[in-house]
Amino acid sequence: MWLYPAVFAAALVLDVIPFMPPAWMAMVFLLVKFDLNPWLVLVFGVGGSTVGRYLFSLYVRKFSTHFIKRFKNKDLEFLGQKLTQTLWRAWLFVLLYTLIPISTSPLFTAAGIAKVKPWKILPPFVCGKLVSDAVILFTGRFAVNDVTDMLNGTFSWRGFLAGVFGVVVVAALFFVHWRSLLNHGKLEFTFRIWK
Repeated sequence: MWLYPAVFAAALVLDVIPFMPPAWMAMVFLLVKFDLNPWLVLVFGVGGSTVGRYLFSLYVRKFSTHFIKRFKNKDLEFLGQKLTQTLWRAWLFVLLYTLIPISTSPLFTAAGIAKVKPWKILPPFVCGKLVSDAVILFTGRFAVNDVTDMLNGTFSWRGFLAGVFGVVVVAALFFVHWRSLLNHGKLEFTFRIWK
């Protein structure tokens, strides 16, 4: 029974630190290695991912106040307010984003720095993770004949492209002047954002 809290802890650690492998990899690894109940792995894994992403959004906010200039923090808060003006649109966006197989680090980086309230993104995140991780767990259990097969596929072109996409999203978050774009339709970049 101690393995299920280990699934929770692994998912939490992998999702609290940006640029780590996705939590589902640890979930599939533990599921296959120890022949665990996939439903319990799903519940504990999604729980760990949720707590990890919540903590990540809190500390990335603290990071931004110490290392990013005040005008850029205000710009990102403005972006967060614009994105969450209509709750159902924000929830739909987060749900759809979570359903596709890319990292949620950029999503929670943006939400954390923009000071989006956690209740505005965590419920659809949990719903999306339950669906996407369930698909991955059940297909992964049958697809992985050997644990080494899974580890050999860790560094693929798809994974590399997903990482590049995440970096582009974070760069746009930091360097686009959002107030100018959203209020005036004018695309401007600001590169002097660090204190």
